[in-house]
Amino acid sequence: MRTRDESGVAVPSPLVMLSIVAVAMAGITFLVTNGDDDQGKMSTVSQPADDPSADASQAPEAPEESPSAEPTSTPTPEEPVVERGEIFVEIYNRSRINGLAGRTSTKAGDAGWQVVGVDDWQGGNIPSSTVYYPDRLKAEAQLLAKDLGIDRLVPAVDPMKGDRLTVILTADYEG
Repeated sequence: MRTRDESGVAVPSPLVMLSIVAVAMAGITFLVTNGDDDQGKMSTVSQPADDPSADASQAPEAPEESPSAEPTSTPTPEEPVVERGEIFVEIYNRSRINGLAGRTSTKAGDAGWQVVGVDDWQGGNIPSSTVYYPDRLKAEAQLLAKDLGIDRLVPAVDPMKGDRLTVILTADYEG
């Protein structure tokens, strides 16, 4: 009779192997989706109708698709929500029109913007009324320009502050 030694390799049962594969797939899925939790979106894998192993009572129903339906494309990211009242705005008059910055300040304030400064702009060649923005406030600058009817947007330059939008008005502004 042969004696049993403990030098052999134990082969995991199919259930253990299946569990290991399932955990690995879940980890890969988590990494690929960056851990996003898409709560209202559910992806299902359905088995073909002619598959005898498919149990219709346990499988979730997938929405029917017409044969001519094209695959859906990746949705475009939503535009960021701009909270006008949380954004500082300075408005400067670079024209000879008295009170232009003050009137524009009132218009911006009525639209919900937080105007923190109004003055005359000295220096520099400003070809037309412009909204200047720091990089992180580009979407906000686009909305402010739309609210004020200004077409020109330019990244902020020195000596403009990096925490707010700067509006410089020229004689072309009709406000």
